[in-house]
Amino acid sequence: MKKWLLALAGILMTVSLAACSKTVATTSGGKITESAYYDSMKKTSSGKQILQQMILDKVLEKQYGSKVTTKQVNAQYNTYASEYGSSFSTVLSENSLTKSSFKKQLRSNLLLREAVKDHTTITEKQLKKQWKSYQPKTTVAHILVSKKSTAEEIIKKLQAGESFTKLAKKYSTDTATKSKGGKLSAFDNTDTSLASAFKKAAFALKQGEYTTTPVKTSYGYHVIKSIKRPAKGKMSSHISELKTQIIASDMNNSTLLQKVIGKVLKKGNVSIKDSDLKDILSSYLSSSSSSSSSN
Repeated sequence: MKKWLLALAGILMTVSLAACSKTVATTSGGKITESAYYDSMKKTSSGKQILQQMILDKVLEKQYGSKVTTKQVNAQYNTYASEYGSSFSTVLSENSLTKSSFKKQLRSNLLLREAVKDHTTITEKQLKKQWKSYQPKTTVAHILVSKKSTAEEIIKKLQAGESFTKLAKKYSTDTATKSKGGKLSAFDNTDTSLASAFKKAAFALKQGEYTTTPVKTSYGYHVIKSIKRPAKGKMSSHISELKTQIIASDMNNSTLLQKVIGKVLKKGNVSIKDSDLKDILSSYLSSSSSSSSSN
């Protein structure tokens, strides 16, 4: 009798748990519950990645949340919104993002940057190396055309005294900037959206100058005019900017990031309750352990 009651209790518990699981979808062939969906999702790489990110967000928020403000998140969001203009909503939608979810991603990234800063000691040698490539924020306008001969013709018109703005509106194939006289957003040496040949030519110009030979990139031929070109100055005046650039570079170093994430997770005392997912953080935690042992 006792064994029968225990068996019945087990059956009732199973039924009860199944009944408590909310229905995600119904079909003519039956319903799909949250528990069934979870069991399926946790076996996929995307499902595991989502859990990793959720765990990381929790521990980062606990450790560095006070160092990242809503103002910072909004500033980054507005920068992207300004860059993409009227197509921003479409870009978000194409990447399965909403305004809210994108801001959440930006916050996660800012929190991770704080963690990298916290676990990075920047040396004088690193600062001097960064200074060699450092360029202050520069603003230029450009005229993009498909043929070298057209670019050369535009340069002759500039030399004859014609307006750069008017020529950009007339000739440039860059639809995003031609209506603004070819003006681009300010950029420095860390910019990754512009071709290296373009940046090199732009940084070589003095304020008010334009390129006297066409600048070739994969987009075509450019005529570039320097609108605002601050002097580089002394390294001692730009230590904060140099450190920011070094940290930004570290954010693109996957090996370093893995070690930092490992340290953050270790400090976060993460405990995985689902035995099927117990090793989900092992690659990060082992990286942290090997990093600690080598120090």
